[in-house]
Amino acid sequence: MKKIALTLLVASVSLMAADGAALYKKCAGCHGADGSKKALGKSIAINTLDAAKVEEDLKGYKAGTLNAHGMGALMKGQVASFSDADIKAVSEYIGGL
Repeated sequence: MKKIALTLLVASVSLMAADGAALYKKCAGCHGADGSKKALGKSIAINTLDAAKVEEDLKGYKAGTLNAHGMGALMKGQVASFSDADIKAVSEYIGGL
C-alpha cells in the first residue's frame, strides 16, 4: 500500500511541475518559436539571455518594477498568472534556446 501511495504522490508532483515549453507557447507569438525575434521590434532577442537573467526579468515584470524597452505594462500582463515555478520553468526553457 505504501508503494502505491508513494507512486501516486510522485506521479501527481510530476504532473504539477511547470512545463517550460508549454508555458513558452504564450511567448512565441512575439518572441518567435526560437526566441530570436525582437518583440514588437523593441526588445532584444531573448534567446541570447541565460536562464538566470530571464528569471530576474520576468520577476521584475510581474512585480511591476521593470519597464525594459517600454514593455513593462505589456509584459506584466503576460506573466501575471505565472507562479514562481512557472517563471523558473519558462526561464530555463528560454535559457536553453
